[in-house]
Amino acid sequence: MSHTPVNRAAPQTPHQDLHSEQGALRGEHPGRSRNPVIKAADLAWLEFEKPDLDQAEVFARDFGFAIAARTEGELWLRGTFAGSPCMVIRKGGTSRFIGPAFRAAERADLDRLARATGGTVRDIGVPGGGQSVALLDPSGLPVRVVHGTEQLSELPEQEPLILNFGTDHRRTNATQRPPREPSRIQRLGHVVLETSVFARTLDWYLDTLGMIVSDFLFLDGQRERGPTMAFVRCDQGSVAVDHHTLALHLGPGTGYVHSAYQVTDLDAIGAGGEYLTERGYRRSWGIGRHIQGSQLFDYWRDPDHFMLEHFADGDLFSCDLEPGWAPMSASGLAQWGPPVTRDFLGATPSPAKLREVITALRGDNELDPARLLGLMKAMSS
Repeated sequence: MSHTPVNRAAPQTPHQDLHSEQGALRGEHPGRSRNPVIKAADLAWLEFEKPDLDQAEVFARDFGFAIAARTEGELWLRGTFAGSPCMVIRKGGTSRFIGPAFRAAERADLDRLARATGGTVRDIGVPGGGQSVALLDPSGLPVRVVHGTEQLSELPEQEPLILNFGTDHRRTNATQRPPREPSRIQRLGHVVLETSVFARTLDWYLDTLGMIVSDFLFLDGQRERGPTMAFVRCDQGSVAVDHHTLALHLGPGTGYVHSAYQVTDLDAIGAGGEYLTERGYRRSWGIGRHIQGSQLFDYWRDPDHFMLEHFADGDLFSCDLEPGWAPMSASGLAQWGPPVTRDFLGATPSPAKLREVITALRGDNELDPARLLGLMKAMSS
């Protein structure tokens, strides 16, 4: 990718201006695998365990999910779009994230995965059935790849508001009064995971599931050591897909950071946020617009302290766009919006966080004192 400054007459691409400050340097990570086992089509759903399904259902409805199925031991949540459910919460002794499930493009992909990993194709107990292969990523996180699951029919949408722009008057003799109601979830967009073995985990998702990198972030002064965050999308060829379906970042912990769910527009985000505030929930960060991915965002904590995001108007990329590269910083997380919070960054001091850091520094992973100091500096810059 050229590093020549862009002039006003030059054609624009998504990797110029805000999307990415620069392209890759010679010898840097290519952001994709030469010969992946399969190419996953999309993120299917996320799996959690929680001790109180009644409380989980109350929050789910307030956040804007519809209920796909409910039994004594399971709660399946869905959006308005046709397709599979986007979350399953199973009754368990503690609140924890189990792992993501990705959708295979065809049934034969499950056989290829099983042969490559020594796994087994099994029937799965989800509404409508289906089959899956159970995998384990290098972080130790369970990953399921599924096919043949029930495709739910669409539900009524939360219609976008008709907006007036300058002299473009699309609404006359009518007022705007978006109701304070839950931001109706349309679909699952992405999940963000933390790992202390970032490079190995990233390569596993590229090599095993055929995912491709949209953007890399690196630490200031440590670019030669490789990236510390990657925004990764599915590869559907010429079909444009979400800028990231999965994001991975280096850190002392392992597992869930947040998940994101698409809603109709900015008013759905804003009015839904007011509804959540009135219901007593806590905003983690927002409302604003991201840089990598460009989404309008609003982050919330559920009663079990899991972070969930409402988003709208995200970037869509086809397979021919190469990764962008940019330095990691807290101020680089948003084009506009309130200052990023310590809660969103996971930077609130606690004995548990300190133990996590000490354990990671003593472990066989990619987190060393220089990396840790670089991450702390990035999150305060």
